[in-house]
Amino acid sequence: MYSKEERQEITRRYRDLLKVWKNRSTPEEAKMVRQAFNLAVEAHIDMRRKSGEPFVYHPLEVATICAHDLRLDTTSIICALMHDVVEDTDYTLEDIERLFNPRVAMIIGGLTKIKGIFDDGTRSIQAEYFKRMILALAEDMRVILIKLADRLHNMRTLEHMSREGQLKIASETLIMYAPLAYRMGLYNIKTELEDLSLKFTEPEVYHHIKEQLESTSSDRDSFINRFIYPIKDVLSKFEIPYIIHVRTKSVFSIWQKMQKKNIPFEDVYDIFAVRIIIDSVFENEKLDCWKVYSLITDIYKPKHDRVRDWISIPKATGYESLHLTVMSSEGKWVEIQIRTQRMHEIAESGFAAHHQYKNSQDEGKAIETWLTRIREQFQNPDNNALSFLDNFKLDLYSEEIYTFTPKGDMRKLPVGATALDFAYNVHTEIGNHSIGAKVNLTLVPLNHVLKSGDQVEIIISKIQKPQKIWLEYAITARAQNYILEALKAEKKLHYKEGREKLQELFREIGMEYNKQHVKKFQEYNNIASTIDLYYEIAMGTIGIKELKNCCHKIERNPWFNVLIPFSKTKPAIPKTLDESITERIKNKPEEMLLGEKVDIEYQIALCCNPIPGDDVIGLIMPQKPIMIHRSNCKIAIDLMSSFGKRIVKAKWNKKDPILFLAGIQFTGIDKIGFIYQLTDIISNKYKLKIRSFHLDSSNEVSIGKIMLYVHDTKNLNDLINDLKKIKEIKKINRMNPV
Repeated sequence: MYSKEERQEITRRYRDLLKVWKNRSTPEEAKMVRQAFNLAVEAHIDMRRKSGEPFVYHPLEVATICAHDLRLDTTSIICALMHDVVEDTDYTLEDIERLFNPRVAMIIGGLTKIKGIFDDGTRSIQAEYFKRMILALAEDMRVILIKLADRLHNMRTLEHMSREGQLKIASETLIMYAPLAYRMGLYNIKTELEDLSLKFTEPEVYHHIKEQLESTSSDRDSFINRFIYPIKDVLSKFEIPYIIHVRTKSVFSIWQKMQKKNIPFEDVYDIFAVRIIIDSVFENEKLDCWKVYSLITDIYKPKHDRVRDWISIPKATGYESLHLTVMSSEGKWVEIQIRTQRMHEIAESGFAAHHQYKNSQDEGKAIETWLTRIREQFQNPDNNALSFLDNFKLDLYSEEIYTFTPKGDMRKLPVGATALDFAYNVHTEIGNHSIGAKVNLTLVPLNHVLKSGDQVEIIISKIQKPQKIWLEYAITARAQNYILEALKAEKKLHYKEGREKLQELFREIGMEYNKQHVKKFQEYNNIASTIDLYYEIAMGTIGIKELKNCCHKIERNPWFNVLIPFSKTKPAIPKTLDESITERIKNKPEEMLLGEKVDIEYQIALCCNPIPGDDVIGLIMPQKPIMIHRSNCKIAIDLMSSFGKRIVKAKWNKKDPILFLAGIQFTGIDKIGFIYQLTDIISNKYKLKIRSFHLDSSNEVSIGKIMLYVHDTKNLNDLINDLKKIKEIKKINRMNPV
């Protein structure tokens, strides 16, 4: 039940929603929104969030994001208010359809999580849900937009979750939802999702950069005012209507730049960008933007390799803007973005949100073209959700190149795309029958990597068929999915032949042919499906030798506790490691203890080399020891985005005096005695064992990496602080996780 204060707060939030939405509504639409609000309030009446607040605050905030930030329509607001009703209450999709309409029920169905947890090692509930949600895009893109609003509010309130819950959701957000927001042109939402993800995966880094931005803001403001003064003067002189905004780079993008270039905050030069927004009629937009460009470059000299023309060829997201970087009169590089008011609205709210419900025929055509491009990426998806998710991530992260057909039609492809990707982008049948290509009139193989501006002509043959090696040639999800479909269809042609051959092999060794025995034989050969098994048998790749070896192995394996291979008596199978651990944690959910004297098998991940003092998590994977990663490890974040349910809380046993491998990297001036000073501090003062020492010297500058065994992070940090006192060392830090 709600208290009096909570009812007042619910009413206040509902009124806030109406304030940002009511101007776009009719009386009938307002009535439907009120009905959805009443249903959500009643359905969630006994539910609370982790913070203790009424659950209904959440759908109200999601609906407000949809109305204010995404500028969505009435149907979206209704669905946002009820997006958790079917998942968390007794209401069904049939009830929603009866109370509202089939479209509302379809959208809420796409937003409803899959019941149950897949824990067999090959499936992921996150991947299955994400796959279903993305495929719902083909029906209605509002499914994705509402889900992004839902994820944004969850991230804003993530501090109330447990640490492993924070890592699971933040990792999933960083790997999938932030790139998805970017691909849909929702730059503000993408930026906030990235910053919030960093806040929970690497809180110390986040707060450090945040504090640095705040402490340098006054100096930055003074510099910006001096920089833009002559620009304002010249724009006013030529009577160009304008607004100037200054956009400070996000915390996450600053951190990315620091990592990529291995530099401190002070060395990141493009902390902010100056955004010039001009008023212009649609027909003159391009001309007016280049006119402003010309006026600015009369004042400041541009960096020619940093000009980005997203006006002539907009991004696939619909983003349009003219970017340049200029040298200020104070010796600092500054990025400037030039765009019109229309372009700015798209950049702020997203191409989809801006165009989705407008009546203009041209705009309707533009959004349909954009939607078709997204749908085509995921046609004929592979049945395996994890494979689908991997392909989807690849498409999300890829930058674009622009290629052309022989007739001059432009085709946008991700960086790294090949001639084979181009062929499938043009048409499925052209891809299936490709034998080569002409790129800029030069004959090239199908795995030739294309560059922006290439003109491509695909050479085909009617007798050509897709080959397995093509999966290595193609990088786009669209091409790989069509290749997989073609290969599967080819294998199905040999299904009957392979099955008959296998039956004959079973008869030959006196074994009964049944599903259980075929399954064991398939697992023994590590083959994904029976279609693949029968195909390999039909091709002669697998035969009597492999079947006999399989039987012999099972006869000798005491795990089955049987002497006869493929016995009909079902043996008692012990629980797998992940089943045992999951049950144990469920019954006694204390943190997993790491050290020498523990009764759970675990392994330190080599990708990030966690040591005592690091914030760590364990990842349970079937038939393997629990892998211990640093919580900010990129590989762990990627795994958590697909297998968030497999995270185990972990902490170090401080009683165990054992050593752990860690790495430090440094840059210094190579002078006589420099190396001796380093090793003297490590070996004599700290009594630490060096495992490896790699040094490159050029022109008296040394760049080195040292792998050594330490007790914990305090031990390592104390060592680094001591090494910093060596005057020849200019930069030194712990090696980041890969």
